[in-house]
Amino acid sequence: MSLTFVTDPEFTPALRDGVARLWNDVNNAGGAVGFVPPTTVRDVMPHVERYAAELSAGTLRLVAGLTPDGTPAAVAFLAYNELRLSRHWAWLQTVMVSPAHQGSGHGAALLRTAEALARKEGLRAIRLSCRDGLGLERFYGALGYREIGRVPGALRVGVADEDDRDSVEFWLALD
Repeated sequence: MSLTFVTDPEFTPALRDGVARLWNDVNNAGGAVGFVPPTTVRDVMPHVERYAAELSAGTLRLVAGLTPDGTPAAVAFLAYNELRLSRHWAWLQTVMVSPAHQGSGHGAALLRTAEALARKEGLRAIRLSCRDGLGLERFYGALGYREIGRVPGALRVGVADEDDRDSVEFWLALD
């Protein structure tokens, strides 16, 4: 199925609920999106509401891949830096593609749309972090992101104390 990639769609209640469902689905499929599975939509909704407030305040931008009926199947959030010394770059956060849409190039299209938004905003770079062990390093590397560091064992991704993963930092220069 094709998706239409847009920036800053109106964050209606339907879109909010769709983002929460997407976040829950990605998490429960093993995606590295900030929770230890299993979750419910109720678990992720407070985080979606926080993002909604940041979208409203203008400190966050939404990039979305929408199905023909407007359901979000891919999203990422571009977060601006408040620190004056870092205002020339932004964080790409909570990058998600529905498990049903993975492997179809939608992740790359999502990141390219975020990159175009950042360029339009005059930013010089995008930074993101991810959890190791899922092949994301290859994915981001293939799109031009350069690994700039990692924090060993920074992410506890399971209920067992032994299930710690590295947090991997990436940088995409837009010059």
